[in-house]
Amino acid sequence: MTGTTSTYETLTFTVDDDGVGLLTLHRPDALNAFDLVMARELLDFFTGPALEDDVRAIVVTGSGRAFCAGMDLSAQGNVFGLDETLDPTPESIRERFDDPAYADGLRDTGGRVTLAIHELPKPVIAAINGPAVGIGATMTLAMDIRMASTRARIGFVFGRLGIVPEAASSWFLPRLVGLQQALEWVYSAEILDAEAAHAGRLVRSVHEPEQLVEDALALARSFVKDRSPQALAFARQLMYRNAAAAHPMEAHLSDSLAMWHASVGDGKEGVAAFLEKRTPQFTSRASQTPRIFPG
Repeated sequence: MTGTTSTYETLTFTVDDDGVGLLTLHRPDALNAFDLVMARELLDFFTGPALEDDVRAIVVTGSGRAFCAGMDLSAQGNVFGLDETLDPTPESIRERFDDPAYADGLRDTGGRVTLAIHELPKPVIAAINGPAVGIGATMTLAMDIRMASTRARIGFVFGRLGIVPEAASSWFLPRLVGLQQALEWVYSAEILDAEAAHAGRLVRSVHEPEQLVEDALALARSFVKDRSPQALAFARQLMYRNAAAAHPMEAHLSDSLAMWHASVGDGKEGVAAFLEKRTPQFTSRASQTPRIFPG
């Protein structure tokens, strides 16, 4: 897959020789606003090409001066693509979760994207190059690291539109910045500059605009170069799942399984390379990572 993927209307994707991919939201004339086409294409990307083993890590950024200006509100009808003839309840959405009428007409499109990102067995970094508002902000919460340009502006502006935080952000955001900070940002619906987002621990670092993407790619490359794909996949699962576990015993059970699988796989090569003072040659595939949590 090294090169450019151009089968999408709203996205571009390239992969370098180290397996570091650059996914660009590409609707620059609309400030990369999120529409139903972009929603479908992001879901397709993160459940398809992103899973291929020659893609080791992914950096996500925006084309032009914006990252993503939020939902495209110019669409006709229900701008969120939801079926207004439904009469859903807390019970029916669980019972009919996979029913096409509910999957397409009720389930939040942003949430379907962030859940797909969350399930990836490899690092994902957001390079927030400009305005990131609404879904433009919440989609980044499922990514492992957020890096921002000095021109970034981030807003959880749902209250201004009479809607609610989406894209599973009520799960992600408090875990990243704490409940008090998450609630303040959602209640106020203010636009944060890069320094405020950094002070609130939403973003890892702030960069000059011309340096942001290169710095993000370099960080991603440092994560995967001479690293075991399966060890990375295990580590990502362990951190996300066990941070929300009720008891450390859950971590002990899963990391015991992960350590066993790693020790009989790439761990053998890693130990040998360390003892022989050479670069390891790992052969595992992230796509073949064994299960360490109950189905």
